[in-house]
Amino acid sequence: MSDELIARARRYATEAHARIDQRRKYTGQPYEVHLKAVAALILRHGGDAAMVAAAWLHDTVEDTPATLGDLEREFGADVAALVAQLTDVSRPADGNRAVRRAIDRAHSAQASARAQTIKLADLIDNCRDLVRHDPAFARTFTAEMALLLDVLVEADPKLRQQARRTLERAQAELERLEHAPPPAPSPPPAPAETERLRRQSRIYAHAFSAQDIAEALPSFDGERPAAAVAASLDAGGHGVAGVRQEGRIVASVKRAALDALGEAACAQAARTLTRAECVASEAGLAEVVHVLTRHDHAFVTLLGEPVAVIGRNDMQKPVVRMWLFGILTLAELDFTGRIRARWPGGEWTAKLSAARLDKARQLQLERQRRGHACTLLDCLQFGDKLRLLIEDPAELARLDMPGRSAAKRVIADLESLRNHLAHAQDIVSHDWAQIARLARRIEEMSSGTGLPEGG
Repeated sequence: MSDELIARARRYATEAHARIDQRRKYTGQPYEVHLKAVAALILRHGGDAAMVAAAWLHDTVEDTPATLGDLEREFGADVAALVAQLTDVSRPADGNRAVRRAIDRAHSAQASARAQTIKLADLIDNCRDLVRHDPAFARTFTAEMALLLDVLVEADPKLRQQARRTLERAQAELERLEHAPPPAPSPPPAPAETERLRRQSRIYAHAFSAQDIAEALPSFDGERPAAAVAASLDAGGHGVAGVRQEGRIVASVKRAALDALGEAACAQAARTLTRAECVASEAGLAEVVHVLTRHDHAFVTLLGEPVAVIGRNDMQKPVVRMWLFGILTLAELDFTGRIRARWPGGEWTAKLSAARLDKARQLQLERQRRGHACTLLDCLQFGDKLRLLIEDPAELARLDMPGRSAAKRVIADLESLRNHLAHAQDIVSHDWAQIARLARRIEEMSSGTGLPEGG
């Protein structure tokens, strides 16, 4: 077993999750605690070096700025392929949670025995954690886990038995807790306000599309010499091209892969395009972000044919910046409505420092001097509104925050992104995790899953 490969994967994954300060949702522990548990299960059940490395890296593509391309460059095709098989392929636009989980389950069913074994280890550790800390969601998770176990038939038999026992114990514990009273939910905003925000979110989610930021995709016949393709890409400043077979683009080739081929056909370095890398030209930007979180490029299709390409640098374009700022605005409207519903008499003022309240009062006076009608709550900073909400456990859970301390770090990151957007600074290098968070947020708000039901 290659200890060096495993050590590099452990270091890479630990640092990637630590850079975004990702922690276990319920305990606040560093995320590496979960990764270590999954890797240890794979090691204990005879996994090879690539499997153990992939166990460490299994959440890297979904949760951090790293792409599958990054992993392949760092750890080779075998490890990257395993992580790809462990990475969900459904998108928010595919439908509700049940539909998306069915798509991901079909993806897992087609995975190799090695990848299915890692998936089992992930399920086992997550199941234990959820039953211990979130019985309400654990009921949903265990139902989904049961369906997954039915399709992970190629996985290690002993680990499958352990997963079954873990699921049975979890179901028994949940049955014991069945009659425990649920936590009282926060009062929702007024139904009319909720429906108005949901309608605005639906409109905004589709206000911009992939075709608004895409660049034309250069393409070449697969027999074209790699050196000639490289020269053409260099002249046009392109990092990737489509590869044609019988007149249709069926694969892609990256500029960096061509140098070693010389006069050999460029198709030798090509990779077949998959659905996971493609978005329709009319797809919303949230779907583009979803693809770019996993892959180096998103290939834009028109009538099913790849015609254009989007890279992360394209997310710096003005259209994207306007879209992100708009999501923050819609989210802030949601936060404001929730604070009003939670503290209808303005009791929230007792929960903020005198300095923060004074700043809001000064802004209110200035706006009123200019003839603007506004309340004190309207004049609170974006981060102050979020800090108020996370004091409520129900709101903390609804916002999918792992805990107050981690939530405060997320708030700081969102404020940083907001400032970078306002001052036309780079938003890709340091803010990708928050861009992905906002993309999920607008999908949830537009579908209604991120908003309370209005009556």
